[in-house]
Amino acid sequence: MDLFSLKGKTALVTGCAGGIGRGIAEGLARAGADIAGVDLQPLDGTRESVTALGRRFYAFSADLSDTDAVAAMWGQALAETGGIDILVNNAGTQYREGVCDFPLEMFDRVMAVNLRSAYQLSQLAARHYIGTGKKGKIINLASLFSTFGGLNVSAYTCSKHGMVGLTRAFSNEVSRYGITVNALAPGYIATEMTRSIWSDPEKRRPMDERLPIGRWGTPEDFAGPAVFLASAASDYVTGIVVPVDGGYTAR
Repeated sequence: MDLFSLKGKTALVTGCAGGIGRGIAEGLARAGADIAGVDLQPLDGTRESVTALGRRFYAFSADLSDTDAVAAMWGQALAETGGIDILVNNAGTQYREGVCDFPLEMFDRVMAVNLRSAYQLSQLAARHYIGTGKKGKIINLASLFSTFGGLNVSAYTCSKHGMVGLTRAFSNEVSRYGITVNALAPGYIATEMTRSIWSDPEKRRPMDERLPIGRWGTPEDFAGPAVFLASAASDYVTGIVVPVDGGYTAR
């Protein structure tokens, strides 16, 4: 359907060497988009799957906790691709420790990677869209922890609450230009970041018992929601958070 086609579009996806980011990149590519992938990890696997779909793939390495590196990467991506139509702020990191002992330097790093880089890239993207007259799309990755407090993940929780605020604040200011800003909120997804939970039957039992859909999510479950928010199908949808959690938050 043309309504969901991304043919002729280029999407920049952060943190897409694996996990949800790779699932989104592959989904956007299947819908016709070329992909600019950003990660500190090797992007060979994502490149292979995207190019196998007949799409172009551009690889960029950048430490997203460094504002100068983010700005340089964005400039390079614009120069190499000729323009970015879709921004997906997916990259994230996590550090586990109780609130009383949480190192402030790790708090700063989690916030820098998860939230500040998303703010900076959204700002750069908005300027690019307004300057070129593009009806651009910004998609942020929120979380279950945008709603819940969690345990031993206080910095991550703060950053994901912030992603919802970022989504709404940007949407209020840039939607008048035809730019939509929305977020996807993953539930319990089987990725490397959550391996310590899903690989342990005892740790995962409470989640399994609460999931109405009866299974953990996979990165592939994000392809459809991402294509919807990146395509013309969602041109009148902005400032919202879409749970992709198997019904976990509805329980």
